Amino acid sequence: MRPGEGTFQRHGLMDVLSVAAVVLDSDGRIVFWSPQAEELFGYTAEEALGRYAARLLVHEEHFGLVIKLFAEVMGTGHSWAGSFPVRLKDGGTRVVEFRNMRLQDELGDTYALGICADHATLQRIETDLSLSQRLVSQSPIGLAVFDTDLRYTAVNPVLERIIGLPAADIIGRRPHEVLPLLETGVIESELRQVLDTGVPQLDHYTVGCSLADPDHEHAWSVSRYRLEDPGGRVLGVASSIVDVTERHRAEAAATRARERLALIADASARIGTTLDVDKIAHELAEVAAGELADIAAVDILESVLAFHRHTPDDSEPALFRALALAAVHTDEASRAADPPGELAAYGPDRLVTRCVHTGRPVLVPHVSDEDLRHIARDAETAALLHRAGVHSYLAVPLIARDEVIGALDLKRTINPLPFDQDDVVLAGELAARAAMAIDNARWFEGVRNTAVTLQRSLLPEHPRDLVGLEVASRYEPAQAASEVGGDWYDVIPLADHTTVLVVGDVMGNGIDAAATMGRLRTATCTLAELDFDPAQVLQHLDRITRGLEQYIATCVYAVYDPHGPECHIANAGHLPPVLVHRGKSPQLLDLPTGVPLGVGGIPFHSTTLDLEPGDLLVLYTDGLVETRDDPIDERLGLLLALLDGSDRRPVEETCDLLLDTLRAPHTHDDVALLIARSQHKRVCTDR
Repeated sequence: MRPGEGTFQRHGLMDVLSVAAVVLDSDGRIVFWSPQAEELFGYTAEEALGRYAARLLVHEEHFGLVIKLFAEVMGTGHSWAGSFPVRLKDGGTRVVEFRNMRLQDELGDTYALGICADHATLQRIETDLSLSQRLVSQSPIGLAVFDTDLRYTAVNPVLERIIGLPAADIIGRRPHEVLPLLETGVIESELRQVLDTGVPQLDHYTVGCSLADPDHEHAWSVSRYRLEDPGGRVLGVASSIVDVTERHRAEAAATRARERLALIADASARIGTTLDVDKIAHELAEVAAGELADIAAVDILESVLAFHRHTPDDSEPALFRALALAAVHTDEASRAADPPGELAAYGPDRLVTRCVHTGRPVLVPHVSDEDLRHIARDAETAALLHRAGVHSYLAVPLIARDEVIGALDLKRTINPLPFDQDDVVLAGELAARAAMAIDNARWFEGVRNTAVTLQRSLLPEHPRDLVGLEVASRYEPAQAASEVGGDWYDVIPLADHTTVLVVGDVMGNGIDAAATMGRLRTATCTLAELDFDPAQVLQHLDRITRGLEQYIATCVYAVYDPHGPECHIANAGHLPPVLVHRGKSPQLLDLPTGVPLGVGGIPFHSTTLDLEPGDLLVLYTDGLVETRDDPIDERLGLLLALLDGSDRRPVEETCDLLLDTLRAPHTHDDVALLIARSQHKRVCTDR
């Protein structure tokens, strides 16, 4: 407040002390009495002025001492300071702290000035000040005081060490002038907010570097309070700073550990969901990219995919097939990677080659230009990696059943942190899980390919010329390797121009089921040549199946006779065929179902159907219509709906339509489908 503005407010230290001023003339009479003197001693100015101070304020037993002290001050001009008991107006006594000195006016007259305050109040304030000074100077936390312009007015030794500057270089400056490595715009904004609102800020985290340790990140807990004098006048802001770097690092480590556990849990759920080598590799790359690396690639040794055991030779290059690539952002580094599906040879001096030869991770926390030449396939890709800013590299081997099958290749471009040993452990955990899944998948794919090859080798080729009959067929293996197996069809032309149509399903899967199917097909072909009735053929097949190690099978056996034309058909526990009369709605044939082959003890029955030119007979296995989620009646209804109008459609197109519509992706059953269309119009005769 400027002089003359507003009213006087009590808010200073002097007001807290209520310092009084008393002036005595050379005779010891009171000639000046301040309002604070009235508060301190109880006498008004009218009561005090003109009276001898000693008689008014001093107990009689102290007269001699007071007069002596007064004479020394007035005679020598030396000041006197000390505490003294004073008599109050109400008769009581108060110990008062005095500062006495001699004054002289322009006429040469001398006076005694007494500055006085309550001794107890002064002692309390002195104690508080001493305590505050000790707390500030010896506090283990940093302390600072800012004025209303946010300039430092006081700092303690701890804060000097935190900032990295002596107090002389801090006092009078603002935060942005002494904390160049921190976000001082935020700091000064928060200080201003406390100054304006008076609302304290408690335990605010600040993370960064200071001049004291510019190469390492620290964390501080900062609290701020507005400072006011007893009258409410704003003096500035006080700030306390606690170095919580160790706690911050421990929390960061705990957070990273939780994130790594979450990543491993996520990887457990996402990696190895199928028995498809390529898909598992993509799952691994996608899990690693983002959380662990900016670019992740999965490469498998070509010798492993060919089922040749990898024999490490440090002098030989490694031939990889790239299976998967995932990147946080598409940049030059991802373009430098080997495209999935392609082969790439890496020389013995390349880091990924060293990784698969030694079976150990290769970690390069800080990548140099020389390192890039050993990471990249060639000089051109090394230049791409350099421009992309690859600064850290990690390769971990994929090991399954004590055999190195490939490598997980990781690079960082955007993430500023280098790979460390924690990353090596995490990447190794992901690689171990994926390697076992990939190895299982490649073995299952090998088994599946063997079973499919066997199955297809046992299926017939269509005879070129069938009398009075047009035929189309399809075989689709199951997607799962372990479930390739026993579905088959056959088309057998006989000497009298009749044609045998067969569809069957050996219950079971794998190579054993495929082999059993081959034996039943061979037996069926042999029995067909004997011109047996369909029921008799099934009877013989039932007897053969009972001798095949507890296998059972379902089968539909039909003989098409173009002389009718007519069809003789029998069923052994199989789904009913579909008959489509030309111009009419499709229908499921109501045949005596019979029991599956291999059960025995129950006779089979043949049924004769009259056919017209253009009529369609559809034989199929359960893999075409059965699913795990839909009722079989609904699926059979959908089959009939799809066959509506098929008498006007080529049989090859009808096969494709049924498979495309009814065949579920990733199905666990194989499918055999056989469609025959009558082409000749003949007079019906008995066989």
